[in-house]
Amino acid sequence: MNDASPDSASLPWANGLYSILRHGTTLTTCDSEPVQTPGCIQAHGVLLVLRLADLTILQGSDNTQQFFGEPLAALLGQCVSRVIGAERRAGLQNMLLRESLERNVVYAFTLAAHEGQAALDVCVHTTDGVVVLEFEATGRQASHAGPAERDYFSLLKSAVGRLQTATGLRGFCERVATEVRGMTGLDRVMVYRFHADQHGEIFAESKRDDLPAWLGLHYPATDIPQPAREIFKKLWVRPLQDAAGPLVELVPLANPDTGQPLDMTHCALRGASVMYTEYLANMGVAATLVMPILVDGELWGLIVGHQYQPTCFAYQMRAACELIAQVVSLQLKSTDAIEQQAYRLKVDAVHQRLITKAAQDGDLMGFYNSEPTLLDAMQADGAALFHMGRWWCVGRTPTNAQLDALAEWLNQRAEFDVGERPVYATDSLLRDYPAGADITDVASGVLAVRVSRLRQDLILWFRPETAQTINWAGDPNDKIVATGVNGARLTPRGSFKLFVESVQARALPWSVMEIESALRLRLLVMELVVARTERLAELNVDLTMSNEELDAFAYVASHDLKEPLRGIHRYAHQMVESTQGLDPENRQRAESLMRLTLRMDSLLESLLHFSRMGRTRLEFEDVDLNSVVADALEMVGVRSVDNRCTIALARPLPVVRCNEVRVREIFSNLISNALKYTRRERPRIDIGYLAPGEAGRPLDAPTESSGQTVYFVRDDGIGIETRHFEQIFRMFKRLHGRNEYGGGMGAGLSVVKKVISRHGGIIWLDSTPGMGSTFYFTLPAASTAAR
Repeated sequence: MNDASPDSASLPWANGLYSILRHGTTLTTCDSEPVQTPGCIQAHGVLLVLRLADLTILQGSDNTQQFFGEPLAALLGQCVSRVIGAERRAGLQNMLLRESLERNVVYAFTLAAHEGQAALDVCVHTTDGVVVLEFEATGRQASHAGPAERDYFSLLKSAVGRLQTATGLRGFCERVATEVRGMTGLDRVMVYRFHADQHGEIFAESKRDDLPAWLGLHYPATDIPQPAREIFKKLWVRPLQDAAGPLVELVPLANPDTGQPLDMTHCALRGASVMYTEYLANMGVAATLVMPILVDGELWGLIVGHQYQPTCFAYQMRAACELIAQVVSLQLKSTDAIEQQAYRLKVDAVHQRLITKAAQDGDLMGFYNSEPTLLDAMQADGAALFHMGRWWCVGRTPTNAQLDALAEWLNQRAEFDVGERPVYATDSLLRDYPAGADITDVASGVLAVRVSRLRQDLILWFRPETAQTINWAGDPNDKIVATGVNGARLTPRGSFKLFVESVQARALPWSVMEIESALRLRLLVMELVVARTERLAELNVDLTMSNEELDAFAYVASHDLKEPLRGIHRYAHQMVESTQGLDPENRQRAESLMRLTLRMDSLLESLLHFSRMGRTRLEFEDVDLNSVVADALEMVGVRSVDNRCTIALARPLPVVRCNEVRVREIFSNLISNALKYTRRERPRIDIGYLAPGEAGRPLDAPTESSGQTVYFVRDDGIGIETRHFEQIFRMFKRLHGRNEYGGGMGAGLSVVKKVISRHGGIIWLDSTPGMGSTFYFTLPAASTAAR
């Protein structure tokens, strides 16, 4: 029972003895009905319940007079041989000993016609310690072969062969409907598929030409209550020969040996719920034959046959349908698996190409800016990758601000805390994330995986809102509570006219295969990152050794070259000072030699200074950066009384733990460059810092700066083009002529970067030509001291 069911103690059959005839019109909820113990059978047959030990008749349907010529009262407590004869009894006993009959219905024998009584086919099974015999008219005609005498083996063999040639899931289901209708002669056969929310859809159909088409119609989940769904997991065919026919009650309702009602789950004669028969009557259906389609033990759907007049479903036909239902269940699983496998191979092939390109390029940029992209694998309209502190998008996606908000929400989801499966998938983002109302047009469906827990890197795929139009077979909410002779009760829907419902803010759902493929891509990316990290670690070791050797060489070379260079300079100076022996041309050459030696000496001095930066051990102490900046300004010749520039500090700088001399060098170089590279008569220089989490931090800041104080020096000078951002930090690299903007060696920014690196920090810039530049840097080795 579901939550809507009343307390079992308040039900009219609270003693456990339910009968459709007594209680079937008192229902207030479908899920409260004990459909497995209905206490009644369909009137076209007879049912006897026997004690397993001695085959004594314990219970029976109250219509034995019609079929056996004796009232039930005369048969109860008697051996079953009184009905079937001693020979049949002995054969039945052997079957019980020889075969496995527990909840397994098999044909036993045919009871011959006698004294005006029709021949009866007898089926047997055991359940809960009793033997259940079902007697039904054979349906065979005396004069010619009827439906019961068709060659079902040949029909079944041919049908299975044709099913194996069907391609695609829908094509296979269409073939199923056609084959079952051809074998049974029913007016309409449908393949009914259950969706994730348990509502059903007519997925395939074969029908008489004069009947209206129901293909594509949807039915609410409540049309097939949960108890009925559970029964369909336990049997392969459910016949109902006459929905409007009478029912016959079992007598007694309780087994006299156990006091329990009979479990009729596997009985072909089991009586149908009043709700179900009224439901069929409202559709004009007189008889049904239903077979489940099971995939891995779960109810994928149903094969539903309708007939518009009462019909005999003989055992031979039911056995053939039972077998075809099993074949369909097995083959549907493989058909669906083949479709999914083809899709998976395509997705995995694209992902492998993406990873290969990423390995070659050394980054993940190929995921969005080359062929193939993330969109060439998954069936989606947009994809986004959060990597290196920013979004990289392809196709239709939300804006960066919307992506930031979505990512913040996703990173708080419990799904991302699952170690091996950090994935979130939905076909209705708005249902979980109300703030996403403005992105349903591009992101109603979201599939997200996290590829880095530390940096919270994400890969997201998006599906837009699919304005789905669902054609319901009648209003799905059309359930009516009526008052009759038995009081208020629930009645089934009375109208099956087309009812159209538009579903908003929903996308096509993500399949299990797509979710698994996203997780596999995540693993590939992580493996690539790990491999690249290991390679970078190896290169860093080699690079460190090379840099140490290079620093040592540069130090020795620059130191040793300075002495002979000074000798050359002195000799040239003496030649110039000598008034004899030099004509004007040679004098000019000697002066040029002096200038070149001075320039060479400056270059060597810069190289020597740079090499010392890598060799000298830095001592850290608490330093007031305000004093450091004041000293740096004095070093570059800027005084507070000067009017040639404006130096602005928005607020006092903090006290940090650093190397005072080297940090002064950072500020002096940056301030010097700001004064040098300008065309303004009175340039402005802003110096300041931004604390972690403070507003105004640069949006394009490297991820390494996250959580750290960012210092900056901003000018309004000539600016730098983006393409030069990297090369300005190279040793002796100038962007202008040697004599422009006051000359210089091109070593200052190299020294700045080296000093910042020795403090464990990074430096980057933001610049617009003609507007100025801002140099940002961090000093993570420094810790702010409390003052």
